[in-house]
Amino acid sequence: MIVLVYPKCTTCKKALAWLEEHSIPYEARHIVEQNPTEDELRQWHAESGLPLKRFFNTSGMNYRALGLKDKLPQMSEDEQYALLATDGMLVRRPLVIGENMVLCGFKQKEWEAAFHAE
Repeated sequence: MIVLVYPKCTTCKKALAWLEEHSIPYEARHIVEQNPTEDELRQWHAESGLPLKRFFNTSGMNYRALGLKDKLPQMSEDEQYALLATDGMLVRRPLVIGENMVLCGFKQKEWEAAFHAE
């Protein structure tokens, strides 16, 4: 299982601590140094069943600076994938990629259900 994280992100730190608390093995990947590729994003989006907008870090400075709140609805999916692949800071994190599982962001109840942990 790979977890894409930004090491300074407090939510990412909480998520990794939660995984360790539950003895769930993972491989951390720095989301900026090893930005997801367009192909990876397409695959993960398809596997997730989530709307593509969920993959965007809507609270991030880059998202706001680019005015994406207004631009995303007019962009094609191809344009959105290409944009996400340019900057790891635009991607919602942590992003968990496991066997038959893709989780965007850290919501403890979602993670507990996904990992069947308590």
